[in-house]
Amino acid sequence: MKLHLTKAAGRNLFTGYGDGYVSVNDQRYTRPVIVAPEGEVEPWNPQSFEALTADDFDVLTARSPELVLLGTGSALRFPKPDVIRPLVTAGVGFEAMDTRAACRTYNILMAEGRQVIAAIFV
Repeated sequence: MKLHLTKAAGRNLFTGYGDGYVSVNDQRYTRPVIVAPEGEVEPWNPQSFEALTADDFDVLTARSPELVLLGTGSALRFPKPDVIRPLVTAGVGFEAMDTRAACRTYNILMAEGRQVIAAIFV
């Protein structure tokens, strides 16, 4: 599916998603990624939802976001509480949702000027 949202110059927007991929600024990604409003889209280390560790969220808290959206793939899943402890300790908001919903939510929050990070499994 292609998403339609006004382009924001110099900002990262999800422009599409589908089975096994997400697109950011029309660039397709087929592995887990970290997307913030500014900067490069970066690969994210965990290869699967089941492989998530607290260290994977430490990487995100180092960026000082106000909110982290976790796109869990095609189905909504929730990580174990000890895995997201770095976010809780840092006072960072957290939402888990399927990847398609995370992409749409990220675009809305980013357009509002929020300091949001999306950590996405495709």
